[in-house]
Amino acid sequence: MNLFAVVPAAGSGQRMGAGLPKQYLALQGRKVIDWSVRSLLRQPEIQRVVVVLASRDPHWQTTLVHDDPRVCTTVGGPERAISVLEGLKALRVHAKESDWVLVHDAARPCVREADIQRLVEQIGQGNGTVLGAPVIDTMKRTDATGHILGTVDRNLLWRAFTPQLFPLGLLYKALKDALSAGITVTDEAGAMEWAGYQSSMLEGASSNIKITRPEDLELAAFYLSHRL
Repeated sequence: MNLFAVVPAAGSGQRMGAGLPKQYLALQGRKVIDWSVRSLLRQPEIQRVVVVLASRDPHWQTTLVHDDPRVCTTVGGPERAISVLEGLKALRVHAKESDWVLVHDAARPCVREADIQRLVEQIGQGNGTVLGAPVIDTMKRTDATGHILGTVDRNLLWRAFTPQLFPLGLLYKALKDALSAGITVTDEAGAMEWAGYQSSMLEGASSNIKITRPEDLELAAFYLSHRL
């Protein structure tokens, strides 16, 4: 079984309000996406990384990883799930249905390489593995106006991160069928769940944050500076 990776990077990151897609913002001397893709390229088991870009993306060529021989690109769509599906389509030219794929957010630059390696070790185990961390905060359930309705038992709740690891053929079909059925898919595990496949959680570092708001960039810089 071979291993590949898909990095959806076609989003505009409007919530950042930076005038630039968040994956291309500067972070500790590199761009956010450079950190994210390089963490995958440091895994020798990964044969190819497909980065899924917006149509006519003017920023990709300015990255440090754009010309890496193990990296190729394809064009994505208006939703993350569509972009991941396009990345899987590109991979199927080179890969078999029985091969495995890691899907990693372009805006998660702080993932630890040791956590990725632990994911890689799960290849062939079940129907997939999701990197995440148990919830430690008290969880509240509210109504649409924000009024608290109750406290949710957090003991079995996890925060789902990326990378997420699945058999390529199963994930491709699950995503394709879910999108055709009009199902809202926020991560690959959700598509697999909808298709009836049970995946496993693998605990990783809670520093594996996703850059979504301006304050996240400052926090990511803090985490990365303590590794340099």
